[in-house]
Amino acid sequence: MSKKKIKKAASKRFKVTKTGKVLFAHQYGRHKKASKSQSRIRRQGEPGVLTGEFANKIKQILGAK
Repeated sequence: MSKKKIKKAASKRFKVTKTGKVLFAHQYGRHKKASKSQSRIRRQGEPGVLTGEFANKIKQILGAK
């Protein structure tokens, strides 16, 4: 049986943890930070967690169980 191919674009954007959570990086966190509040910058710095059916779809694309 051949190896399962994963979507390289998805593997660069999402990470599946050992417990099965799907993590992603928040958008709008790179440029123009002077116009954003400190609390917004802090929130965007930590990874977000996907839930529900979309998280299951990402796990399937990445080949995670």
